Amino acid sequence: MANNPRPQQPPPRDQHTDQAKNQVDPGPWGAGSPEDRANQRDSGLDLIALGKRIRYLRKKRALTLDDLADAVGSSAAQLSLVENGKREPKLSLMRSLAQALDVSSDELLGTEPPDRRIALEIELERAQRSETYRALGLPGVRPSSRIPTEVLESLVGLHRELDRQRTIRAATPEEARIANTELRRRMREQGNYFGEIEAEARALLEKVGYTQGPLSQHAISDLARHLGFTLHHVPDLPHSTRSVTDTRNKRIYLTQKQTSSHDPRAILLQALGSHVLGHTVPEDYAAFLSQRVETNYFAAALLVPESSAVKFLKQAMELKEIAVEDLRDNFAVSYETAAHRFTNLGTEHLGINMHFQKVHKSGVIFKAYENDGVSFPQDPTGAIEGQPICRNWTSRQVFDAVDKFSAFNQYTDTPTGTYWCTARTESSPEGLFSLSIGVPFEHSKWFRGKDTPHRSRSTCPDPDCCRRPPAELAATWAGHVWPSARANSSHLAAMPPGSFPGVDETEVYQFLANQEKK
Repeated sequence: MANNPRPQQPPPRDQHTDQAKNQVDPGPWGAGSPEDRANQRDSGLDLIALGKRIRYLRKKRALTLDDLADAVGSSAAQLSLVENGKREPKLSLMRSLAQALDVSSDELLGTEPPDRRIALEIELERAQRSETYRALGLPGVRPSSRIPTEVLESLVGLHRELDRQRTIRAATPEEARIANTELRRRMREQGNYFGEIEAEARALLEKVGYTQGPLSQHAISDLARHLGFTLHHVPDLPHSTRSVTDTRNKRIYLTQKQTSSHDPRAILLQALGSHVLGHTVPEDYAAFLSQRVETNYFAAALLVPESSAVKFLKQAMELKEIAVEDLRDNFAVSYETAAHRFTNLGTEHLGINMHFQKVHKSGVIFKAYENDGVSFPQDPTGAIEGQPICRNWTSRQVFDAVDKFSAFNQYTDTPTGTYWCTARTESSPEGLFSLSIGVPFEHSKWFRGKDTPHRSRSTCPDPDCCRRPPAELAATWAGHVWPSARANSSHLAAMPPGSFPGVDETEVYQFLANQEKK
């Protein structure tokens, strides 16, 4: 972005633009300033479509820019910016434009393009303003009236194919694993702590008068109102979504059903987080992953506020009684949320390096994080998700624990050192998982459960540790067994396509259209 020159503003008189030859701009056409793009995002208006509609109605009435400017008490230069989708008109100007063009406000703000030609111009301009196209450093084409419709068809078709090819490349399992590995590296470098998100959460909590303890549903509703959103609970959301945000009408749709193990408060806060953090449609899977991590972090930073949580943890540290379940109970969140929050704050505020694992009962890593030197199994791309964890680690041993209601604690000797870990199991629609937090031996003194008698030894990745069958069993069964493996489709298929992987956009758009009719 910073390397591209800002495009020159178009001439204020429309006839100058119409008479110009089909020209190519020195930079992406109509990219606009960051402020312009932020204003459009916050207002919910589609400035490109609005500008095209105003120009269409003006020309339909044989008015020049000067004629319309005189009628509405503005300048031709200002109206040119509006028509080119670079400036959002004030409400008073919108009313004057509707009156001068002899249409209703609803017609002026209509979402349907007036004709096929205008629809193509809108799609071309949107494509040329995308981060994907601007990253190519190529000039943009101004869709003036002298460009034949068939040329617009061709240009739009090329952009569609460019987007399709980008989606194909970015949606392969290999690309997803590489993106996730890079994200985990960045998180490790900053100790899994996001200071800017903590500041955003802190400012919002002050707005609703939060002091301490769990964040109530009432306080969260106040947050939504403060940010200008209304909440709408519906019987059925699109099946591929947990929430749907209508940024144009500032509405957030939530389900009335508890269909998953996700905290309803977290789902709403994640939706608000996308707005607060200024997220735009992700350009690739790496951006999608980053946004998901940021919104999850934002929600957790509100549910378990930094100031209260750090005070609580430091008191426990003084007593050498840190326990993730205490953090869970004090803030009324899930064990997984409490564990994640501890990884956010433990290194930054307590000086404790650690690792986190979420492991399926089958033994494969679902998600993990580390900054304490522990060695996770990984594939050639560096990805650890989907890799089998050692059978001797706490995250596997906890599944065999007799006491399912208490934390399972264990010391594990590994090639990179000895680690103390605490773990619990939790059920979800995807199956039974273990959630574990581990720290190097020297930090175990701060935790409840440090006196555990459970101890294990892992020599992985040595195959003799747990992957190669014991000699006695191998001698009995080798060559006499033919198992049929259960195919893991997620390892074979490409990531779901679309702007938001896994989301059926047609279903979402139809849902919103139906809601507006009610």
